[in-house]
Amino acid sequence: MKAKLGVIALVVLFLGGLWLVAAPFAVGYQARGATYVDATVNDLWLGGSLAAISFVSLVIYAADALRELARRGKHSDA
Repeated sequence: MKAKLGVIALVVLFLGGLWLVAAPFAVGYQARGATYVDATVNDLWLGGSLAAISFVSLVIYAADALRELARRGKHSDA
């Protein structure tokens, strides 16, 4: 159960990071063609970092889960 909650939290963090990257343009406080305001730069860095860290964590979790499945498969063959 803890692993499922952890994966859900990572997915929510990933989606939150993507929203932070898209928000300046979707909400409209960053004008097209204008230099980026400080809030946009902050959202891009924070959202990109959050999305990247949570994505890497999800990949590591998936790799660990696959390794565990492979280990269990080897033990059942013996």
